[in-house]
Amino acid sequence: MTVFLAVLLLAYLALCAALFAWQRSMIYFPQPRLEGGPASTLNLKVGDAELVLTARQTAGPKAIIYFGGNAEDVSANLPSFSQAFPGHAIYLLHYRGYGGSTGSPTEAALHSDALAVFDHVSKTHSDIAVVGKSLGSGVAVRVASQRPVSRLILVTPYNSIQDLAAQRFPYFPVSWLLVDKFESWKYASQVTALTLLIAAEHDEVIPAASTGQLYARFKPGTAALKMLPGTSHNTVSQHPQYLALFQAVL
Repeated sequence: MTVFLAVLLLAYLALCAALFAWQRSMIYFPQPRLEGGPASTLNLKVGDAELVLTARQTAGPKAIIYFGGNAEDVSANLPSFSQAFPGHAIYLLHYRGYGGSTGSPTEAALHSDALAVFDHVSKTHSDIAVVGKSLGSGVAVRVASQRPVSRLILVTPYNSIQDLAAQRFPYFPVSWLLVDKFESWKYASQVTALTLLIAAEHDEVIPAASTGQLYARFKPGTAALKMLPGTSHNTVSQHPQYLALFQAVL
């Protein structure tokens, strides 16, 4: 019995080690950039990385910065965003390792890169809305807590990735193992910009309770929560009211 328990303990520790070692491969799924060409590409040097943004650069005060999901080619949004928001410049960030950006994605890197992108865009635009989808909602809410964002839109947002991971791996000490926790709840109360949270009715990735917990963290009167009926995590952007909700806020 003692030997059996020792084997079980070693197996459990080995699984913990594997989760720790491979955790980022379960969070980030880099995608190539399929849309756009040189005219719609902006390169930005940030620290040791060369970031690529798919962009429509136009004159005027208004701009949108978009942070996408963990397996999203953000360049696919350029045609629909350009049509829906003709008065806005559009900047879609390819995270490190995505779409030609160099480096590897981590929470710390995504945060510092997002701030650098905002600061770059703010040199030519004074009215900047920030949009974050899924993984990017954690990036966006943190930016909005530290920069003068005019509007914040969070699509299928979560309270924290640590909470989601703990639900997926209930028998492991996730709080000890997880490095990139993306604890959006820590920053929501610091956001002063008008905020819209968009949830999918049948989201199989982000539970409604997680989005609700985040919504409750915003200051009263700051945020609104809208649910798009009949949608899942990956189809929410296909709903006919999806960009209409953006337009109403922007």
